[in-house]
Amino acid sequence: MNKDLLKAVLADYRIEIPKHLVIPRDFSFEEFGNYVLVGIRRAGKSYLLYQRIHELLASGTGWDEILYINFEDERLEGMTSADLNLLIEIHLETYGKQPILFLDEIQNIDGWEKFARRLADSKYRVYITGSNAKMLSKEILSTLGGRYIEVNVYPYDFKEFLKVKNIKITPDTFIATQLRSELQRVFNDYFRFGGFPEGASLNSKRDYLSSVYQKIYLGDIATRHKIDNTFALRVLFKKVAESVKQPMSFTRLANIVSSTGVKVGKATVINYMEYAKDAWLINAVQNIAGKLVDKETNPKYYFTDNGILNLFLLDSDTSLLENIVAMSLIREYGREDSVYFYNHGVEVDFYIPDNETAIQVSYSLSDAETFEREIHALIKMSSVLPCRRLLVITRDEEDILNIDGKTIEVIPIWKWLLR
Repeated sequence: MNKDLLKAVLADYRIEIPKHLVIPRDFSFEEFGNYVLVGIRRAGKSYLLYQRIHELLASGTGWDEILYINFEDERLEGMTSADLNLLIEIHLETYGKQPILFLDEIQNIDGWEKFARRLADSKYRVYITGSNAKMLSKEILSTLGGRYIEVNVYPYDFKEFLKVKNIKITPDTFIATQLRSELQRVFNDYFRFGGFPEGASLNSKRDYLSSVYQKIYLGDIATRHKIDNTFALRVLFKKVAESVKQPMSFTRLANIVSSTGVKVGKATVINYMEYAKDAWLINAVQNIAGKLVDKETNPKYYFTDNGILNLFLLDSDTSLLENIVAMSLIREYGREDSVYFYNHGVEVDFYIPDNETAIQVSYSLSDAETFEREIHALIKMSSVLPCRRLLVITRDEEDILNIDGKTIEVIPIWKWLLR
């Protein structure tokens, strides 16, 4: 890698980053922690780095102590792990000071983890981002040796989205007609088009979301994993989107894709789904009542952002409602072994063992048959698993029900997201 080229790239970032308008997210970095930020493409990982750089600059730290580089910069094509130490050399030659390093989208450099480990061992402060979950596999975590704090970064939650839209929540927001209407209008936007930070202020949101999805589907999945059969991949993701509320086995998915005329085997589908999870496109939720094999092979899948899910759907409201609840829970409690559904005689949409909460998601309880099915399932499950709190999340309805000695809260989604 040409040293003069690297000098020019670093200099460009020193000029560009202070110009970015950064809306601070609800996250505080520990003063002397090293961080690895991972998540779906365009979730705002780079802007969290910009946020931290702006904080350092505001506190008096100068660029002579900061080094930022984005490894998706096309000028860095061909850079290898052997070139990474040039960054340190250039900074020391220029300023004579040990920098705080911000290494953006580092998964593009094979072998980056050994460099990151050496930096931590040498007492550098380091902030790293990446879009591929494999960069935090057990092997890489072992190499990093516990020297980095892992942070999962998601698109905006509803509170952050309201902040971007300059809407403040007060006691009057829920009762005053004009304020409540404005809240509902902004929620409808968030509900259908999701929370990608760059898309929040755009008018043509669907075009932006299509662009993001294409980059994930073609770049982070197909190109990265050398998949030639992109038609099968596209059909697979469409079917997963259409089946968001249902458990989907690998065998069933393979049969569905094969029925379109493109033969794929179960092993191929398993690989494709793992690639999609690695790219943070989808997230799996397992049946807490299922046996081990069933848990692994028959989960429900949810999309990391409602906006991308909505690209696939026509009659989308019920699927979007369950998806937004799933991702709010995953964001709060974790991506692995924290959020489940229950399916054993009756089905309950979500169960959180940590706080013993069972949740049904129902667009409306006004239909008597729907009311009976959803409430009966909650009550029956609460006699099998410990349940301190029973919830039904709806689109707009709100109530407190007392049935068979159980208290069930009915709460509209927009209010629940503001909890």
